[in-house]
Amino acid sequence: MATTATTAITGARVFDGEKDLGVQTVVLDGRKIRRVGGDVPEGAGVVDGRGATLLPGLIDAHVHSSPGSLALALRFGVTTELEMQGLNTRENRAHITEDDTVADVRSSGFAITPPGGHPSELMPEGFRPAGNLPPVMPLMPFSTTPEQAAAFVPQLLARGSDYIKFMIDDGSVEGHPGLPMLDQATLDAGVAEARKLGALTVAHTLTLDATRMAAEAGIDGLVHVFMDQPHTAEIIDVIAEADMFVVPCVCLDASMMGITGSELADDPRVARRLDDRWDKTLRSSYDRYPQGRLDDVLATVRALSAAGVDVLAGTDASMAETFFGGLAHGASLHHELQYLVAAGLTPAQALRAATATTARRFRLGDRGRIAEGLRADLLLVDGDPTTDIGDTLNTRAIWRRGTRLEES
Repeated sequence: MATTATTAITGARVFDGEKDLGVQTVVLDGRKIRRVGGDVPEGAGVVDGRGATLLPGLIDAHVHSSPGSLALALRFGVTTELEMQGLNTRENRAHITEDDTVADVRSSGFAITPPGGHPSELMPEGFRPAGNLPPVMPLMPFSTTPEQAAAFVPQLLARGSDYIKFMIDDGSVEGHPGLPMLDQATLDAGVAEARKLGALTVAHTLTLDATRMAAEAGIDGLVHVFMDQPHTAEIIDVIAEADMFVVPCVCLDASMMGITGSELADDPRVARRLDDRWDKTLRSSYDRYPQGRLDDVLATVRALSAAGVDVLAGTDASMAETFFGGLAHGASLHHELQYLVAAGLTPAQALRAATATTARRFRLGDRGRIAEGLRADLLLVDGDPTTDIGDTLNTRAIWRRGTRLEES
């Protein structure tokens, strides 16, 4: 790592998370952005950004952490990951917060789901994940009644969950129909308790029916888009009128349909940053819903965006295991940006989905934009991703809290 007390990035086009500012000098002072615009301060270290675009560090709005995943994410300019089930709640992540060689993280802890409910069906029998256990084991909020769901919410928050996640899944998309699933009353009670306590709520919803349940309960955001059928104007209106955000995870849907990430893995800009395990994982797929239609998913995302719904970029990247295939931390967020553009978002809208929009919807007021006083989480890329989204992979430099990541 390399840190300079004051650094000036000069000559780069700046996309501040919301809009293109043109060529500006951005001054970093320690861990924060001192200024956007103006002259280079005397004595500052200078980074020549000519021919490049400076972006806020990217935010992946749906991951599951695993050994090495936060370091891998940062190598792709993803400076924050939002864990949607995992171990990195506040009680376990002090070492991550202070480590500028890995992406920062926020976490739901474990999601509210019935015993035997999703995601239990995804793990092969006898599977044990690699890596050390955290100092504090997570709370397992298995719930089958409204009273249980409501009681678990304050416990999750006290244990350091940053938002509360609910699983609404009968297993039909994963090839396990009939899984135990939260009923509407239990979901409603949990969401109402979270709202009373001021907590953000998100829901795992892979079907249109589950999406309706989430809307009825008053969920703040969906961390999947439904993939079991085409959208209707009515369901788009339901989501828009509820002011829910949506993290489509198109790259996950593609993997569920048997589409691998091999084309992404073949890109030399990706290949040089992946080890053999992640390369093999990316070249695999979940392949649990081959009857799905990716064109339907893209059309749904296009309709959501056109209706004014906040679309956020996320991947559902997990472990370096082929049964979680088609996805790799960091790399797949760039793939997701490409999918969002394929769905009809402009490159600028896609970039907002991985920066300012996600920061706003997840209440991360210190990041997601290039502005005075915010964290110096930055990604400098050759080219102009506001016109060609593929340029996000042309990494020239990455900073996490003002510390420049050394090339690996």
